[in-house]
Amino acid sequence: MIEVNPIHFPEGTAIAVTVRLPKTTLLAVTTDKGYIMCGALDVGLLNERLASREILAGRAVGVKTIDELLAAPLESVTTTAEQAGITAGMIGREAVRKMF
Repeated sequence: MIEVNPIHFPEGTAIAVTVRLPKTTLLAVTTDKGYIMCGALDVGLLNERLASREILAGRAVGVKTIDELLAAPLESVTTTAEQAGITAGMIGREAVRKMF
């Protein structure tokens, strides 16, 4: 099952996406500029093989719901996210607010 829901922030509206797959759930919260995602996100791939795309993204591990993703500290972020002031350890909700 796929769920798509708006999340309202003072800066704008983000979109939360939950994809329930066998034995796992993919989670993402996205704005027009970037996104945070569960542990399935490969930040190394984005930084190395897709560096020319300058993807603004962060990864939180061990999360099972959108609320947990927003409350969790980011385990890793892309180089482009770092340049935008988003750092590893930053709470997901704070990172999304910087992505507007």
